[in-house]
Amino acid sequence: MPQFEAAGAQVLGVSADHAATLDAFVKQNPLKHTLASDFRRTMLTSYDAMVTDEKSPIFRYAKRAYIVIDRQGVVRYLKVMDNPLDLLQPDDLLKALKESGAS
Repeated sequence: MPQFEAAGAQVLGVSADHAATLDAFVKQNPLKHTLASDFRRTMLTSYDAMVTDEKSPIFRYAKRAYIVIDRQGVVRYLKVMDNPLDLLQPDDLLKALKESGAS
């Protein structure tokens, strides 16, 4: 995470899990960034980062998403992955951060 901090960014992970579940997870897996709960799924829905098809077996599950928001709260970059196993490489996200002008 130092490369993101050096770029003037703050990293925040958001999960649909309950805060107590996230606390237990962090105790087992120390993270280098903050992890927040969106248990009511309000943020996830607003960024289209949640499965909303009621017929889907993973209805209301969070999608993996990468969002760059500037200091004024403007979304400068948004990429929602269709497959949760697909990861954006840190260098790609750093490039998007720099190109967005958010830092």
